[in-house]
Amino acid sequence: MSIDKNIKPTESELEILQILWKRESATVREVHEELSKTKSSGYTTTLKLMQIMFEKGIVTRDDSSKSHIYMPALSRKKTQKQFLDKMINGLFAGSSTQLVLQALGNQNASKSELDEIQKYLNDLKNG
Repeated sequence: MSIDKNIKPTESELEILQILWKRESATVREVHEELSKTKSSGYTTTLKLMQIMFEKGIVTRDDSSKSHIYMPALSRKKTQKQFLDKMINGLFAGSSTQLVLQALGNQNASKSELDEIQKYLNDLKNG
């Protein structure tokens, strides 16, 4: 099965991907237990969503044992870049500056986060 690198996961699929990126692999039950900590949904809903994600090429699965083990087929970095590019072009008229200013204006960044941002800006300025 070839993976389409332009797959855009839904919000629910992204929640599952977050768990799989963190764990690297998991069964449906493990994903469902993790999801249940923050939202209410049935096991069969999680199962069906993960089956759809497999069909779409968003996850892969090892079905050599009784419990299927699912792994992310999309990298976190590529997925973040894809969504960020879409957001910059769609909401901020292509201006990454406007995105950053909006993000910093809407959230209270900690001192360590601001220091990290400053270091990144310094690195960009110094080539």
